[in-house]
Amino acid sequence: MSILHELVKHIPIPRMVRIQQSFPADCLTNLDEALQTELAKVESMIQPGMEIAIAVGSRGVDQIVTLTRLTVEMIKRRGGKPFIVPSMGSHGGATAEGQIAVLRHLGVTEESVGAEIRSTMEVDQIGSLPNGLPVYIDKYAAKADGIVVINRIKPHTAFRGPVESGLLKMISIGLGKQKGAEACHQLGFGHMAENVPAMARMMMEKLPILFGVGTVENAFDKVAKVVAVPAAEMEAVEVELLKEAKNLLPKIMFDQIDVLVIDEIGKNISGDGMDPNITGRYPTPFAHGGPQVNKMVVLDLTEETEGNANGIGTADFTTQRLVDKMDLEKTYANGLTSTVVAPTKIATTLADDRDAIRAAIKTCNILDFHQVKLVRIKNTLQLGEIEISEALLEQAKANPAIRVLSEPYEWEFAETGKLL
Repeated sequence: MSILHELVKHIPIPRMVRIQQSFPADCLTNLDEALQTELAKVESMIQPGMEIAIAVGSRGVDQIVTLTRLTVEMIKRRGGKPFIVPSMGSHGGATAEGQIAVLRHLGVTEESVGAEIRSTMEVDQIGSLPNGLPVYIDKYAAKADGIVVINRIKPHTAFRGPVESGLLKMISIGLGKQKGAEACHQLGFGHMAENVPAMARMMMEKLPILFGVGTVENAFDKVAKVVAVPAAEMEAVEVELLKEAKNLLPKIMFDQIDVLVIDEIGKNISGDGMDPNITGRYPTPFAHGGPQVNKMVVLDLTEETEGNANGIGTADFTTQRLVDKMDLEKTYANGLTSTVVAPTKIATTLADDRDAIRAAIKTCNILDFHQVKLVRIKNTLQLGEIEISEALLEQAKANPAIRVLSEPYEWEFAETGKLL
């Protein structure tokens, strides 16, 4: 029997309780109407015969197909000729075919949005920042008569600034493809708050970027607000939208956690596999927020991530079944592009879920393991219903935003050690 199993087999796993966390759930009940009202404010920018590149490609954007399709329809009504440009930096294996595949995973196809997709990794350099970083643009977008970007505005996972993840990042990194993403990350995340908007400003000055379609989502990842904003106003509007997005961000409603168990991570959930804004575990020292977690366990990968386990290095423990599913090339490519390689390291690996959880409890630096403050979530997108250990029950009962859904119960494991 494994010495690792021998070291953890007597560690007790606490009884658990299912709870429901309540967050503001306001969302747009009629996105079509809201977006068409917004698009009416910018439609005069589209002139008959103009070829318009629409930048699409950020993961997990709610109703991305609807947002893209309605934008395409407006451009066509105005006599424009829209086409889709995959705008996702180095994602999709940094290949033209891979980026089309990513769009397909998002539901964005020529049939679903009514516009052809032109995909290439070739770029043109349009200049350099004063610090020497080159600025790139997708070759197809560079030839267009106009460019429109679509993205969600939200907090970034690795840096803080007035502008983080949103329309400007879609311009500077998304439209810059692999070379643009690499350039923007070259000096590290300590400079991203400066470089992302600086690159976007240069691109808006030198390229026919017309407007952006931006959304803010609620805690349940549903569109709460949509805007269509001209390029000249984009940065100022995004600063305010980011404040709104941060106020709507969901969270784990416990500040001190001994062990956090996460069932799955993946690129379809967050660029970091799991959102550091939720876990409190950031890949760089340039972002902050979230709970204080002593030990973190990740059990599995999503199917959609296709072996990309970026983020596993921010966990303390994982399972052999997760490691067996890893595609090392896809995982390591993230670190080579972002220059942040800690998240691509492999966490301490145990044979199964039960031993990985026991190892986290054993090492979480408390005297009485029966009193471990343990939280289990499915992933960082689904935080409405979660599980907590009995040691957190009184805190939960005292919080008006939490409803206790069950009596305490024991976790069940299969003979293989997999948590059921």
